Amino acid sequence: MFHNVGFIGCGNMGSALASAVAAGGEGVSLRLANRTQSKAEALAQKLGASAVPTRLIAADCDLIFLGVKPQMMPALMSELAPLLRLRHDRFVLVTMAAGLTMADIRRLAGGDYPVIRIMPNTPVAIGEGVVQMCAEGVTDSERGDFKLLMRRAGLIDELPEPLIDAASAVSGCGPAFACMFIEALADGGVACGLPRDKAMRYAAQMLAGTAKLYLENGEHPGAMKDRVCSPGGTTIQGVRALERGGFRSAVFEAVVAAYDKTEALKKG
Repeated sequence: MFHNVGFIGCGNMGSALASAVAAGGEGVSLRLANRTQSKAEALAQKLGASAVPTRLIAADCDLIFLGVKPQMMPALMSELAPLLRLRHDRFVLVTMAAGLTMADIRRLAGGDYPVIRIMPNTPVAIGEGVVQMCAEGVTDSERGDFKLLMRRAGLIDELPEPLIDAASAVSGCGPAFACMFIEALADGGVACGLPRDKAMRYAAQMLAGTAKLYLENGEHPGAMKDRVCSPGGTTIQGVRALERGGFRSAVFEAVVAAYDKTEALKKG
């Protein structure tokens, strides 16, 4: 089991994952570091963790989350690499940087260290997220312990690394697309006379409830849609308008565009 867990980087995603670890990691010593120390201190106070310098996490933690943006990773790893080389105990690096493979992280870290790559999304902050993961050099026991540690984040699903970027384009970028849909639905409600606060709440709950219904019954979304569309009714006219506006194509292209950008990051 991991005992000393460190987060380097306390941005939105790092903070959300640290919160999940704090909620689900019984007996875990949680340590936080951030370029702006006050941010780490504020989060540490909230989670009952410790705010420490980056070098202490690199030197002591057996699970190290690298929570920095892809363009910042080379600079961070150049700082960490000498510290990691001095260690003789076992530790696992966790990366969430888009476009950087596990091989990239090992190269930047200067050793064939065990690495877990994850692609989480923002709903992990409330325990309803999706976290895809893959691993290299990690034991079955460590893989199981990691999943247990992350259980409060939401769905933890393992898949081959070549599929990570495609998965991220769906679930990692998807919350932004979903929020745009909620906002557009609410705008329509406002145009029809609903108060905005009610329109937003109705749209969000509808989306959450429909997603939960799908996850529980496994019925094809097309069949679920058909059951709402009565012959000659209101819903089918709304579907007609969405089809005329290229709704499906727009969503399709949004996912592919996000994936293409990730591929470009790899090359750049």
